Amino acid sequence: MALNRPIRAAGAVVWRYGSIEPEVVVIHRPRWSDWSLPKGKLDPGESAPAAAVREVLEETGLRVRLGVPLPDQHYHVGDGQPRPKIVSYWAARAGSDADLRRFQPNDEVDKVRWLPLSVAQQRLSYGHDVGLVEGFAQAAYDSSPLLVIRHAQARDRKTWRGEDSERTLNAAGSRQAIALSPLLAAYGVRRVVSSDAALCVDTVLPFANATRAKVELDPNLSEQCADPGRIAKRLSTALADRRRIAYCSHRPVLPDVFVALGIEPRAMSAADVVVLHRADGAVVATEHHAAQ
Repeated sequence: MALNRPIRAAGAVVWRYGSIEPEVVVIHRPRWSDWSLPKGKLDPGESAPAAAVREVLEETGLRVRLGVPLPDQHYHVGDGQPRPKIVSYWAARAGSDADLRRFQPNDEVDKVRWLPLSVAQQRLSYGHDVGLVEGFAQAAYDSSPLLVIRHAQARDRKTWRGEDSERTLNAAGSRQAIALSPLLAAYGVRRVVSSDAALCVDTVLPFANATRAKVELDPNLSEQCADPGRIAKRLSTALADRRRIAYCSHRPVLPDVFVALGIEPRAMSAADVVVLHRADGAVVATEHHAAQ
């Protein structure tokens, strides 16, 4: 059965502004003597966005923040009984220090280059990579993500004896909250707005502690005090903003959140994350990441 299970990998089209057109990163792999894009296999239990950011850092030395998703690549690898492989890609913005000084040549990657978009298309060795870069050029690569989080698994209401606003995560929920941290970090989130209920705060706290991201508590995102009008006002303002921000709330409140953001409400399980990519005050792409 394992032979039929797809190999999962992730990577990115890493970009920065150039003088005429965007510049993207290409890597040279000595084993294959080819020019490609940074990518690699997911570690056990790792999300694809977190893997993409990690692989870029390992192969180029660059710290990046993910933007819009790009089309997955599907192909088979291996001889005899080839296994399917799925590589997920994102546009990824390089940080302010994007001069590749941290890169150290190694057996896997011995050269890394910033190239103008049109030059990169000529340098890349494979048609599927060229197509990916062409798709990047047509995407809203300069958009900014806004994340919506449903709180992690909580202790049962029926057995909880205190105030519901003080109900906490169960053991599985605590593990989910920890697993969320690298996913939120992959999108460069620096601020979280959370319901003031304990289970929402506990969902985002591991991320805040790990990254020192700012956390603001908003009672309007809680079940007890949810106010659709105030949610709409807050989220419509956020839609026009460019800050990389996350909102954590409850299942009954999330439909109001999505309506305020101008998209159809969608079902989310505990600790799921929906990423909305914004450009010019509108949602240009979405992605849904199930809890790890």
